[in-house]
Amino acid sequence: MAGLLVEADPEWKEGEYVLPAAPAEKGLRAFFVSSASPNRFLIDMETLTVDSDGVVRYVLVVRSPSGAESVTYEGIRCATRERRIYASGRKDGSWSESKNSAWAPIVENSYNRPRAALAGDVFCDGPAPPRDRREVLRRLDGALDFINPVQGRRP
Repeated sequence: MAGLLVEADPEWKEGEYVLPAAPAEKGLRAFFVSSASPNRFLIDMETLTVDSDGVVRYVLVVRSPSGAESVTYEGIRCATRERRIYASGRKDGSWSESKNSAWAPIVENSYNRPRAALAGDVFCDGPAPPRDRREVLRRLDGALDFINPVQGRRP
């Protein structure tokens, strides 16, 4: 598979996961993606896990300036620099599981940019996942110290 940082472990098996509760505003944490995007990108910290299978799972919330919102439950596998979208959130707080949920490479394009930012700046040390949830929180705190020069505010 092109774009892998290391050879994929042929014995790797994805662990079980459970769809989380809908995100609550108090658990959302912003992270910087790009000054070219007017959208806000947030992770629901209540759903963030660093699992024994090496997958970092989380809820991603993307908000546009007009108020449109996208909510997805996702995973990033640092060892192969891949992402997977497990489900999309509905307005009523329930989930719609993705029909074609599969691991796909994280490439630098506008659709994958939030995942590339998370993998490269917050979650992964090259092919290694973060040690634990606390490590991700520490890294996110550092990312929030960045002031967006274009908008003059934290992302």
